[in-house]
Amino acid sequence: PKMKLLGQEEFEVSSACENVPTGELESGPGSCPSPDGTSDTDRGDLGVPEDPLLFIQLNELLGWPQALEWRETGRWVVFEEKLEVGAGRWSVPHVPTLALASLQKLRSLLAEGLVLLDCAAQSFLELVEQVTRVESLSPELRGQLQALLLQRPQHLIQTTGTRPCQGSAHPREASHKEEAPLKEQHQNPLRRKLPPGAEAGAVLAGELGFLVRPLGAFVRLRDPVVLGPLTEVPLPSRFFCLLLGPSTLGWGYHEMGRAMAILLSDRQFQWSVRRASSLHDLLAALDAFLEEVTVLPPRRWDPTARIAPPKCLPPQHKRLLSQLREVKGPSMQHGALAEDRHGYRPHAPSPELQRTGRLFGGLVQDVRRKTSWYTSDFLDALHPQCFSAVLYIYLATITNAITFGGLLGEATNGAQGVLESFLGTAVAGAVFCLMAGQPLTILSSTGPVLVFERLLFSFSRDYSLDYLPFRLWVGIWVATFCLALVATEASVLVRYFTRFTEEGFCALISLIFICDAVGKMLSLTSAYPIQSPGSPAYGCFCQYPDLGGNESQWKRTEPQDRNDISSMVRKVLGDFSSVLAMLLGCGLDSFLGLATPKLTVPREFKPTLPGRGWLVSPFGTNPWWLSVAAALPALLLSILIFMDQQITAVILNRAEYKLQKGAGFHLDLFCVAVLMLLTSVLGLPWYVSATVISLAHMDSLRRESRACALGEPRSFLGIREQRLTGLVVFILTGTSIFLAPVLKFIPMPVLYGIFLYMGVAAISSIQFTKRVQLLLMPAKHQPDLLLLRHVPLSRVHLFTAIQLACLGLLWIIKSTPAAIIFPLMLLGLVGVRKGLEWVFSPQELLWLDELMPEKEMNIPEKGLEPEYSLRGDSEDSELMYQPKAPEVNISVN
Repeated sequence: PKMKLLGQEEFEVSSACENVPTGELESGPGSCPSPDGTSDTDRGDLGVPEDPLLFIQLNELLGWPQALEWRETGRWVVFEEKLEVGAGRWSVPHVPTLALASLQKLRSLLAEGLVLLDCAAQSFLELVEQVTRVESLSPELRGQLQALLLQRPQHLIQTTGTRPCQGSAHPREASHKEEAPLKEQHQNPLRRKLPPGAEAGAVLAGELGFLVRPLGAFVRLRDPVVLGPLTEVPLPSRFFCLLLGPSTLGWGYHEMGRAMAILLSDRQFQWSVRRASSLHDLLAALDAFLEEVTVLPPRRWDPTARIAPPKCLPPQHKRLLSQLREVKGPSMQHGALAEDRHGYRPHAPSPELQRTGRLFGGLVQDVRRKTSWYTSDFLDALHPQCFSAVLYIYLATITNAITFGGLLGEATNGAQGVLESFLGTAVAGAVFCLMAGQPLTILSSTGPVLVFERLLFSFSRDYSLDYLPFRLWVGIWVATFCLALVATEASVLVRYFTRFTEEGFCALISLIFICDAVGKMLSLTSAYPIQSPGSPAYGCFCQYPDLGGNESQWKRTEPQDRNDISSMVRKVLGDFSSVLAMLLGCGLDSFLGLATPKLTVPREFKPTLPGRGWLVSPFGTNPWWLSVAAALPALLLSILIFMDQQITAVILNRAEYKLQKGAGFHLDLFCVAVLMLLTSVLGLPWYVSATVISLAHMDSLRRESRACALGEPRSFLGIREQRLTGLVVFILTGTSIFLAPVLKFIPMPVLYGIFLYMGVAAISSIQFTKRVQLLLMPAKHQPDLLLLRHVPLSRVHLFTAIQLACLGLLWIIKSTPAAIIFPLMLLGLVGVRKGLEWVFSPQELLWLDELMPEKEMNIPEKGLEPEYSLRGDSEDSELMYQPKAPEVNISVN
């Protein structure tokens, strides 16, 4: 017979469930992705209430029939941690696995057991009294069971810097009559890893000889209560489950306890159980879980093997949609279902890229949009991470200024030099950070613009023209053309810059960084040769400090346990890793006394070219008609500036970076136009968005969740959007002229190393590089990329070969006298991408690249149908819904 549900109250489904307290974005549970892959933010957008994070603990009854004690043997948030008794520690978090039979036996036990929903117990004693109030227990057995349940469990709490401590030395004498949590519970470092508002669920399981039949109970508390030392972390408990019974063959209570804990760690099961109103709802949630279970055949794998947590988890769209139907009813929109089935839905262009039809309409909208964020652009910079970003980008900026300043001095025969590079970088960068629509952009001299400057000077020299006045008129015309592009809202054309164009441009700029850094370092081998041991200039001697023998002056420090270093210290070390690497390089250079070239900074504030002032004369010795003829090279340079600026802007403003304050394509181009005019008048280098340094700036400001499930990687929350870091970087760049006594100790190879690192990190993180590696990799060794599941390998190689050909053509043109048409070739990338629509199907382009706006508009609402797939694969495969990460990513940690 079924056990009667005594004292069970009627449950009313309420849409206002307990939400996690808001607070800081990084520390709230909303900042962590749900284990099913659907973020809490997405749930909120879909109308699903957010639930607190649940910590589950399994206490197992051990010692029957001699000395009974409760011992914590497992814990879960998303992944499982097992107690390794012999080692006295917790295992690494891993994906939990269990036998299907344990789930079936758990269902049978719950179906015949005690289920209390909305239990009003306010203490663990009251909870034990209600759980043991079943007809199958005699008063004597009920008293014995209550006394057993009130015994204090054993916890393994690993406090930082101390030995693991146990919850109680005499578990049989300890009881829950002392409801206050233990001191060890408050010192548990696990508390800091759980977000505010988190709740607990306790599962008690084991064999008990004096019971005649199995006893199962499931309780959901109306108000979460801290149940004393029951759990190792003093969290308010929401769920309690009891699974006890005699030692019967085939009934593994440990595995049933694990099954219950795994169920509670599943967010979809939690969602259903929190809103269940009867035993039928509880069993229906368990059945829904069973429908999603993946069964591994026996004797095909090792059940003791621990599966490492994946980097990202696929969302359970079907289960989420069924829950939405419970909340909103069956009349849901079919558009969302189509998106879930096919993984694609045409998206409307962002507001920044919609035409207004008015002159300067896009610029006015950008100004209005960014004005509302202007105050927060400075307040949001009050974070230690911004200080690290300033130091990192400052080093990259002065390296870039010195390198390109030196190259520009060589290209213009001293008409411009390092001083103009420092001054122009400081002035243009600071003005841009104060006024631009995307202040995370770093302005700098770029390789393509430097090529154009070299060609312009060569033309002036060959035809005996005064270079700086001619350059002034080119800059005036470029500013005019750019203002015309802003007025006509030409920036909306960046919608045609797909990943094909972005990757080609990013790969080109990255290769320029890599080649420049390697070339500079190789050039040092002649001026600063490396001495071999046989060379007379090589000096080395050994010293015997005493008669006992040769004693090493280096002492090996034993590595400390990683747990001894707090997570905060590790985070600070990670944020300042590049700065620490630079300091280490400077220290080694000074300690070893190496003969390396050092950073040279101008000591006097005056133009590099003798005899000229800071303002450039508009004509000089040039004829008047040259001011009109300058419009022709200015047109080519305008195309280059537009492509260079807007491709970088598109990369920085991709949706994967989760920017909240919007972009400003029209405002950014307007600022670049004004700065082109200013730098031309002052005879300073021309500046445009630097792709690699801007990406490094953004990546140094990445925000990641601090409170995540055990074993779950930190989730990417977005970028710390503000104006102060870039502004401070450029102010420091300007003051570097007066910091020559300090900066002269920095070795140039260290700065070249930073240059090389940024280039390699940028080019290695784009999909193009991964596809190039596939060309040289046997099929059986290829990674399991999603695009390889949906596009034939031959088509992937064809797409990659076309990109390689375009990149090679751009590099050849850049390196030859034909570089004057380089801007047109950049624009030609968009044309090549348009022509690929005749070679590849929309489905293939969707996986290899992106669809252009016209193709998106022509896609029916139901989405793209797969061209070839097995039955059920396209609809049931959830791997295609993995969230996108930023395609171009430069790690500084």
